[in-house]
Amino acid sequence: MSKKQFAVIGHPIGHTMSPFIHNRLFALAGVEAEYHVMDIPPESLEQAVPELKKLDGFNITIPHKSAIIPFLDELDKKAAAYGSVNTVVNGETSVGYTTDGEGFAIALRENGIPLKGRVVILGSGGVARTMAYEALIAGCAVTLAVRPSDLLQAARLAGEILTTMHNPAISTCTIDRLEGKVDLLVNATPVGMYPEINAMPVSGVVLSHCASVFDAVYNPVETLLMKAARANGARVLGGMPMLVWQAAAAHNIWDGSTYKTSDIHELCEEAGTELARQFAE
Repeated sequence: MSKKQFAVIGHPIGHTMSPFIHNRLFALAGVEAEYHVMDIPPESLEQAVPELKKLDGFNITIPHKSAIIPFLDELDKKAAAYGSVNTVVNGETSVGYTTDGEGFAIALRENGIPLKGRVVILGSGGVARTMAYEALIAGCAVTLAVRPSDLLQAARLAGEILTTMHNPAISTCTIDRLEGKVDLLVNATPVGMYPEINAMPVSGVVLSHCASVFDAVYNPVETLLMKAARANGARVLGGMPMLVWQAAAAHNIWDGSTYKTSDIHELCEEAGTELARQFAE
């Protein structure tokens, strides 16, 4: 019996952790499968679709999470609502799902960070969109805080959410206007990501009012934002647990696999070590 075939697509996708994480998850579940990396520029996505549909399934990362949608036969309800797909199952039809929100929510819960109260999300791109929906579904009041140049994009996202949800508590502001107590600050921007590891998206003044901070950046494992927030006494979590939990959710969709929380925590540690090894080369 031949091994099942899976892949991750994106561009650029040099130091992706997906093969390491997914191969570990397949091994934990006892599933015989191979997992590949496919670097597909935006202009080449359409011509790559026939090859992608030969796979048993695939993951999608930046910049294809929305662009892939027209080439799929069906969308899961949440993927349709969020306008984002990160997991595809191929069979008689190709069906798109999003597990990013689930990964975000589970990572917070398993690490003791409540998704409640006032949530400030830095950014207005695809990651921010998913997190905003999850926080609003959980009953939070969400503020999208962005650079002045991104305020229009944030307003568009907030407007879209207002038309798709019943009375959501969503607002926008520029980062320099952020004030007041924040229950959870979420960095959904690339600020602080390798190689610009000495950058931070907000000031220490803002952090002094934050009870918890989640940084979606996972390279480095501990960002400058996380270090500063921890020094201010906040509960802190980096992006690696979200990355691993959303991958585990993809496997549940692909083949029904479930995992022990202890195994996922261990995999997060292993992935962090592997990340450090890759970038030391």
